[in-house]
Amino acid sequence: MLQLITAPVGTPDASLPEVVLAVERLTLAKRIWRGTAEDGAEFGFELEKRLQPGEAFWQTGTKRYVVRQMPEAVLEVSLELAPSAAAGIGWAVGNLHLELQSEPTRLLAPDEPAVRQLFGRLGLPFKPTTAVFRPGRFARGNLSIHELGPSHQH
Repeated sequence: MLQLITAPVGTPDASLPEVVLAVERLTLAKRIWRGTAEDGAEFGFELEKRLQPGEAFWQTGTKRYVVRQMPEAVLEVSLELAPSAAAGIGWAVGNLHLELQSEPTRLLAPDEPAVRQLFGRLGLPFKPTTAVFRPGRFARGNLSIHELGPSHQH
């Protein structure tokens, strides 16, 4: 039987065993979609706001259902030799209208032909890998100035 989900579980019981529903990043970004958990339970989602990875969306007396983002093909650029290059790389990838994930020692970009060509043109060493891709909240305008903290407010 298909369960219709409209919002995450308010107060999930962390002591219940977790059942995962693995979802691709682009599906997770939607508010209306369908999915099947690892135990075969089927869910329809008609959400007011999208689910966040790791969020519990359904709970029974014996199970807690949690959404997890699936890893995907990405290109990794190490920042160990030139951390100051991150802003320029971010600008160049953003100029392709693509998102970027920034971490202290590396940048991740979608493994797409345009990104490979860009990195090649820039002479930027990269390696193809697989990771859970979570681009920065700035990428979709989801970050308010209040989340930056008092030192960034004018």
